[in-house]
Amino acid sequence: MKENKDCLSLHELKQWMDTKWMGQTLYFHEIVDSTNLEAKSLGDAGALDGTVVIADCQKQGRGRLGRVWTSPAGCGLWMSAVLRPSFPPFQASMVTLVAAMAVMEAIEEVTGVQAQIKWPNDLVVQGKKICGILTEMSMEGSKIRYIVPGIGINVNNLDFPEELCGKATSLALVTGKITNRAQLAGAVCRSFEKYYADFLVHGNLAGMK
Repeated sequence: MKENKDCLSLHELKQWMDTKWMGQTLYFHEIVDSTNLEAKSLGDAGALDGTVVIADCQKQGRGRLGRVWTSPAGCGLWMSAVLRPSFPPFQASMVTLVAAMAVMEAIEEVTGVQAQIKWPNDLVVQGKKICGILTEMSMEGSKIRYIVPGIGINVNNLDFPEELCGKATSLALVTGKITNRAQLAGAVCRSFEKYYADFLVHGNLAGMK
């Protein structure tokens, strides 16, 4: 396999963001502490529903239970969104599955790879983790101020730290090809719009297939 030559930029991302609202307000950073932290800061500052933050590299990427999420430059898709729903807080946890469905569909659309959802917040291919989702929420009284689903996809990673070699994989390792991360980001946002709309209509996951 050739060296990773996929370059991510705001211009490239906007070219693939053919959505109605998700990602129409878009921030791109070469390096951040974490896209979730950036999205929460934007949420506190009044960011619009559907605002998306994407980074080429995270210095402090996090997974579930505070675990470190390795997020090197030039190879992964690290993204978070700001959502401002009107549904009650007890439904917020289902946003993680909405995101998982969106990522699963986007990966298959762009690469042909069929990932599987591993409850509660991972996607796996060939038994190895390829995506993690971390959903966080801010409350005001008994109402949701915003929800931030964070998505980390191993796209063009060619290797992993020793402790992850038997547990993690990437689209590049599975397909032998480099995937356009901007194209994948656009597909994730487009699929998220669809599944999230179904979720808002039903108030549960009944419409997702």
